[in-house]
Amino acid sequence: MSLESALDSLKRGEFVLLFDSAGRENEIDMVVAAEFITPEHIARMRQHAGGLLCVAIDHKFATSLGLKYMHEILSDSTISNKEMIMGLAPYGDHPTFSLYVNHYQTYTGITDKDRSLTIRELANIFNIENKQKKFASSFKTPGHVPLLIASKGLLTARQGHTEMSVYLAQIAELTPVTAICEMMDAETYTALSVDKAAKYAKQNGIPLIDGKELLEYAKVH
Repeated sequence: MSLESALDSLKRGEFVLLFDSAGRENEIDMVVAAEFITPEHIARMRQHAGGLLCVAIDHKFATSLGLKYMHEILSDSTISNKEMIMGLAPYGDHPTFSLYVNHYQTYTGITDKDRSLTIRELANIFNIENKQKKFASSFKTPGHVPLLIASKGLLTARQGHTEMSVYLAQIAELTPVTAICEMMDAETYTALSVDKAAKYAKQNGIPLIDGKELLEYAKVH
């Protein structure tokens, strides 16, 4: 499917499937714009994707919230086993993980209702003037929603699902915050293959975007 259909899907609050590349994680993520997320989205990502449900955030927005990468936080801490801190992943990128949070109005934080509330309220801060104050007063850590900080240069710096999904939201003129979840395969106990993902996409009317197409679009635009 075309990039245009994927952007239309995101604008409607519907899913897009995003493949990074065969030379990287070689994984497909379910992606939805965070501003539209509902408990139904969370339930579907749990049931049909099954990986780690995370929130990808634009770098500038993350900075305005006072967020740092988890590997930086740990490097600056008194943790004695510094060798435990991940440097580069096997596919050559640094991790984008930051804090794990819950919105203060959640109970356990893990239910479909709780996680959708946390994610939606996080996206809502984007349009608030004093972002850091609102973030600090509304969220608690540790929680059940992992935050991922997109690289400062987006696709020019890193070509992961974090950056690609935030870039998709940007060009769709949406809040640059996305909920993403890797698609797993219960038959092989590995990541879902591109062929199986394409079949799922066709059966469910969901656009499947290849990261190569997104990179080509970014070069032109």
